[in-house]
Amino acid sequence: MLLLAFIYFSILAFIGISAYRFYLYSRMPMHGRWELYPVPKEPGEKGHYGGSYYEDLEWWNKPRIVSHFGEMKEMLKEMLFIKILFVHQQRLWWISYSMHLGIYFLGLWAVLLLAGAVTELSGLPLVTAGIVSANPWAGLVYYATFLSGSAGALLLTFGSAGLFLRRLFNNTLSKYTTPQEYFNLLFLFAVAISGLVVWSSDPAFQYGRDILKGLITVSPIQAGTALTVHILLLGAVMIYIPQTKMSHYVAKYFSFHKVLWENEPNLRNSKMEEIVKKAMGYKPKASWSAPHINPGNPAPKKS
Repeated sequence: MLLLAFIYFSILAFIGISAYRFYLYSRMPMHGRWELYPVPKEPGEKGHYGGSYYEDLEWWNKPRIVSHFGEMKEMLKEMLFIKILFVHQQRLWWISYSMHLGIYFLGLWAVLLLAGAVTELSGLPLVTAGIVSANPWAGLVYYATFLSGSAGALLLTFGSAGLFLRRLFNNTLSKYTTPQEYFNLLFLFAVAISGLVVWSSDPAFQYGRDILKGLITVSPIQAGTALTVHILLLGAVMIYIPQTKMSHYVAKYFSFHKVLWENEPNLRNSKMEEIVKKAMGYKPKASWSAPHINPGNPAPKKS
């Protein structure tokens, strides 16, 4: 039951900490607006050639139309395919996207494991005596689980190891890589490797469905050494990720919607005017320093 309690805790911690970080981001003061065009929420041709609502004559007297669909479409290109990295650094993109795509597949795999567990609890086994059920739904869940789980584990292993080695041996990347970033990649690699070890003795991922059935019915989980190690590593990384820079999955919405593409007009007596005034009165609590900066001395005068 201790292992079961740990799984519950790790899932709730991942969801809870992620939600808390989302709340913190939503409460942050207004960011310095970049207004980098093209802004995809500008509808029609303006959104394509980089134009703006502000081009119209007396735009302040006209209703403003915003394309939320265009904005979400561009966000999804970045969130699902890491578009910006592909455009600027394709050689690094192949490795990075392998890792991210592996995580996406494993997310789908977890959903399919849940579907399989519910199916088996309802009285329809996916596999009987080593033979996949002839039932269309059970067969679909079984094969989809196998494909997503195997692809996810292999891609995550390749991507995390590849990024670690690239950062280690590339002179440019190594200068900007912190010890924590190396640790993050090794942590993900360890989770992937432990998962491959468990998978090697159970290619059908039946252990995953059994764990989900235990979670649903609050029943003890039968786990050997390899599976126990994998569960502990996976649970630990789920608790760890939302507390690190790997939680950028929470921040990306704000990065695009509130920083890059925020071009709401600052009109008199508008909501944006209130936000700007509040931001102008904000006094940072933190300070910064660097080896070449002496905060006690004024900046040198130009000659």
